[in-house]
Amino acid sequence: MTAKSKIAKKNPKKVAGIIGLGIYLPKKVLTNSDLEKMVDTSDEWIRTRTGISERRIADEKEVTSDLAANAARMALRDAKLEVEDVELIIVATISPDVPFPATSCIVQAKLGAKNAACFDINAACSGFIHELTIAQQFVESGMYKNVLVIGVELLSRFIDWKDRSTCVLFGDGAGAAVVAPVTTGGIIASYLGADGTKSGLLICPAGGSLHPASHKTVTEGLHFLKMQGNDVFKNAVRVMTGATAKVLQKAGLTTKDIDCVIPHQANIRIIEAIVERVGIPSEKVFVNVDRYGNMSAASAIVALYEAVKEGRVKKGDKVLLVAFGSGLVWGSCVIEW
Repeated sequence: MTAKSKIAKKNPKKVAGIIGLGIYLPKKVLTNSDLEKMVDTSDEWIRTRTGISERRIADEKEVTSDLAANAARMALRDAKLEVEDVELIIVATISPDVPFPATSCIVQAKLGAKNAACFDINAACSGFIHELTIAQQFVESGMYKNVLVIGVELLSRFIDWKDRSTCVLFGDGAGAAVVAPVTTGGIIASYLGADGTKSGLLICPAGGSLHPASHKTVTEGLHFLKMQGNDVFKNAVRVMTGATAKVLQKAGLTTKDIDCVIPHQANIRIIEAIVERVGIPSEKVFVNVDRYGNMSAASAIVALYEAVKEGRVKKGDKVLLVAFGSGLVWGSCVIEW
């Protein structure tokens, strides 16, 4: 046996997986009937076009880091870890407490995770898949053992509640996962993509160096989310269909090998279009968009948590996650549970 093979045998390749999950959903429920009193819309219009019946809205005293810390505490309990065991915190969000410092640093302080390095990522609705892929690299390289990833959004503060085309779509929430070495299962394959030429399709125009905050940007509502709905819909179906095919190819699997599919919970019509194009039986697809709307970076992880708790995902099952978001960015991941 050569020296190189002896080292490889002594240090087998680590496999990263999820060992703990947690979520936090604000108590306030905003129904379609409530929205009928706020803007020119109807319950039937919203449900038939989006599949959404209600969404959660954070209390006025809650901020993004509060939602994130609550979900993180649950995930750590589920993983049977102490906060001191966390070595890295990654927060995916497009609705931070403040432009800087990073929300992850604020979460670290609220948790008391003094041993953790911290950073944020901005991958919008694909945030959980992006941060999960990043965490995998840190764990499998051996740099960190326990990585806490959090997808969190408080989008109700960035929505124009007079714009019926967007205000009906989004909700607040958080999900967290602990990524660590596992002896069975784990992350099999991931795929990430982007097309920055379409960055204007879903954007918050003001608040950065392009349009700093001013009386003009406030009065023109440029600090609110703006979306070109039809173009986002078409691109979402296209890139999520492609990302599904790419990750299955990387994993050496087919749709028949997948036990549960968790697509981004943006719109039921997008989900149905992807399912039809990919050829996945609808009974394998987990959907909760009706209860929460689009929670952006929190959507996939909250759906994964619920799928596990409801028994839709069991030990040994292969789970496919796929999402897209502002950027445009997209990603997909296959995990053996």
